[in-house]
Amino acid sequence: MSVRDLIPWGRNNNQTPSVYRDEDRNPFLSLHREVNRLFDDVFRGFDSRLPAFGSLSSFAGSWPSVEISETDKEIKVTAEIPGLEENDVEVLIDDGVLTLKGEKRSETEDKEKQFSERFYGRFERRIPLGVEVEEDKIDARFKSGVLSIVLPKSAKAQSQVKRIAIKS
Repeated sequence: MSVRDLIPWGRNNNQTPSVYRDEDRNPFLSLHREVNRLFDDVFRGFDSRLPAFGSLSSFAGSWPSVEISETDKEIKVTAEIPGLEENDVEVLIDDGVLTLKGEKRSETEDKEKQFSERFYGRFERRIPLGVEVEEDKIDARFKSGVLSIVLPKSAKAQSQVKRIAIKS
């Protein structure tokens, strides 16, 4: 039962509403309300697949999960990529953007499988760095499904960091 079922002028079309409002008499407002209801009904089914509609379980654009930390000298990026090997992942840097991409393939062809929350397919995650890094000194390591990348900042980027004194 939804909240709308509790409201006397809601969606229950089998009964005559006990309260008539101006919008019930106005055909344009009534049409507007019905179109909104139709869109609500249609997009409710997409909820589990589209990140734009508030789903946290969707992988589009946000997989793999990453953790980013920055110091004065370097940027560290850690990505969780379970079920993949080192050869399945590609790490690129171009024009100040770190790109993680690869493909996760299904281990078996299970035709009897009826439901799965596991992610399979190609992925690409772009992370804008915002500072210059020394590309020839980047260190990337992959162990137990965790990719760790250390990006040392260039001398120019390190010199641009300025500490600001806080006065009381």
